[in-house]
Amino acid sequence: MSRTQRRLLILILAVSVILRVAAAIYLGNRVEVLPGTFDQISYHNLAMRVAAGYGFSFGEEWWPATAAGAPTAHWSFLYTGYLVLIYKLFGLNPLIARIIQAVIVAILQPYLAYRIAEDLFNPLTGLVAAALTAIYTYFIYYAATLMTEPFYIVAILAALWLSMRIVKGGRGVEPGSSNLVARDSLWMGLWLGLALGTAVLIRQLFLLVVPFVLIWIWWASGRRNLKGMIVAGVTILLMVLPFTIYNYQRFDRFVLLNTNAGYALFWSNHPIYGTQFVPILTDEMGSYNELIPDELLSLDEAALDQALLRLGIGFILADPLRYLALSASRIPPYFIFWPSSSSSTISNISRVSSFGIMLPFMLYGLYRSYKIRIKPLVKQPLFLLYMFILLYTLMHILTWTLVRYRLPVDAVLVIFAGLAVVDLISRVPSLKKWVNAAS
Repeated sequence: MSRTQRRLLILILAVSVILRVAAAIYLGNRVEVLPGTFDQISYHNLAMRVAAGYGFSFGEEWWPATAAGAPTAHWSFLYTGYLVLIYKLFGLNPLIARIIQAVIVAILQPYLAYRIAEDLFNPLTGLVAAALTAIYTYFIYYAATLMTEPFYIVAILAALWLSMRIVKGGRGVEPGSSNLVARDSLWMGLWLGLALGTAVLIRQLFLLVVPFVLIWIWWASGRRNLKGMIVAGVTILLMVLPFTIYNYQRFDRFVLLNTNAGYALFWSNHPIYGTQFVPILTDEMGSYNELIPDELLSLDEAALDQALLRLGIGFILADPLRYLALSASRIPPYFIFWPSSSSSTISNISRVSSFGIMLPFMLYGLYRSYKIRIKPLVKQPLFLLYMFILLYTLMHILTWTLVRYRLPVDAVLVIFAGLAVVDLISRVPSLKKWVNAAS
């Protein structure tokens, strides 16, 4: 990286920090319901309970169907722990938690976007990708909320970048030095395991992605990173295991990490939708808890989650064609980029000013990246990003769809938008020489 590029990256990171800290200050020290952010109410209340010594429980009946004082594993232990730490150190000050989170994410997310784009394409594309990440409205908005999205996206980007580095052999590894390659592979496997494990602890759903990432690394690197992949897998296991043990002690049954898969599958595929999915139930459709059979409401959270998982699978098996049609109906709300009368003003502004404006560049960037690919594609880092975009999108289309669930995909697509911007600028004759020099 040249001195000029370094200065530009620092400037981009500074702008990113200013925007996100400003958003944190705007949201302030109160924790209230805002569009797409109800989870922050839950995390704030849960963190207060844990900090007060009551353990992972709520003082009143809480979402999804947890009795007052009953143990809960529905929410991320890791993110709750972050809030507990802040509240213990600084008192009950959500604003401090917002600002610290905003600063961390404001630096790491654009920086990781830069590193991935630089490795894939060139430094100029990396700078543009970082800049687009810095000003992306959705990322600014959610970076200031007390929710898992900001740290989750950073963990995913870190895992993708580390995966690319492992396949490339790791930084500082000289070709022909087998001992150095092996040692570096083990360390990189450890770092990858920490990144993947962090993503899993923040959102259990990412467990479905982990095998695909590890298998791709093993395949793309000529199967020479097997030991590193074992280290990564063991690291993830060791990160999850304490919470599995903790859950067993509280629920007297096996709960790997969180109790939310069953609820999600049951509610997202309930026959009440017919073949038209609705991201948030309307008043006419009733509440989510009203859909739960009465005979199951006496179960604890873990037992109820497992019972609902069986019912959700049953809905799918009972009418596969309806399930396919219902899944297809989830595509528009997942990719929505236009304003809607059913959305709030802030939601419409955030949607159009980020995904709405950026989508054409994202699509064109995907096209350009495919045109300049190196064969065989399956062994190239580009394939890892393609695979993540497709796999993560399918997971939500086949289960539950909300716009914020798409944000990890947005974080990767912004990298391709950066490629599109650089490519389009290079087509201007007066700027082509500058682009070539800067790249």
